[in-house]
Amino acid sequence: MSLVVIALALSSTACDPNHSAGGVVGVIGELGLAPGAFKCPRAIAVDDRGSVFVVDKIGRVQRFSPSGELEAHWMMPIVEHGRPVGLSVHPDGRLFVADTHEHRVTVFDRDGTLLTTFGEQGDALGQFRLPTDVAFDKDGFIYVAEYNGNDRITKWTPDLRCVAALADGPIEGLRLSRPSGIGVDGAQTLWVADACNHRLIRLSRSGEVLLVVGGLGSEPGEMRYPYDLCITPQDTILICEYEGNRLQWFDTAGRSLRVWGRSGRAVGELFFPWGAAYGPDGNIYIADSLNHRVQALSP
Repeated sequence: MSLVVIALALSSTACDPNHSAGGVVGVIGELGLAPGAFKCPRAIAVDDRGSVFVVDKIGRVQRFSPSGELEAHWMMPIVEHGRPVGLSVHPDGRLFVADTHEHRVTVFDRDGTLLTTFGEQGDALGQFRLPTDVAFDKDGFIYVAEYNGNDRITKWTPDLRCVAALADGPIEGLRLSRPSGIGVDGAQTLWVADACNHRLIRLSRSGEVLLVVGGLGSEPGEMRYPYDLCITPQDTILICEYEGNRLQWFDTAGRSLRVWGRSGRAVGELFFPWGAAYGPDGNIYIADSLNHRVQALSP
């Protein structure tokens, strides 16, 4: 499946100040079970070579070239209980999968060879309930978000020992509720997409709350189920809003910089997008879940 290059007509969005359909440079995939197609892509990550990793609702991981050619695909080892919702590429190239319904993180090399797993179902430190995403800091520590009662971020050493639980209590009166996307910025602070509280939270690596922004709504600065985030090399925080059907950019002070997207089926529109990832080519790759495709956006 090759990247289909698209030229967009923008006149239909000119009267909507909160929407811009411009910038889509290609589409990967379509509805289907064959390699190169998708059934509800639910997580996406891009490595430093520009390869795009996508996992969909059948529990299949696929790797595409920057031009959209299918390079590799494999199934998760276990899918009977459910499918993953998070992918993250480690700086050394390993692919960490938030193996959500198996209550663990599964680690592969870039070709799909299973390397290890860590975590198990439970509430204790080192156990998970429905992990959703993984992030890494410059010192090699690994952060894992989870929900379904735990609703916290756990911190793991490079050799996979769990050493702390962060944000494991009320933040401005509310516990985390389905923290669905996490990332570490250049200042080595941790950003959390607190999905069901419709807000964005910034933490120190020790768990100190540094910033809380957002709230339910559709205006710039508000959110509707932020299911994923990624951080650009310029340290802007890109939020993917599942029910808002849009992307939203924030600076590190929590100011909304830009909004892109609206609900729909056409190229340049989104239908319950689950994730977004920033590529080394500067493009943003969006897991446009219920449109069963990936859209490539040039900012």
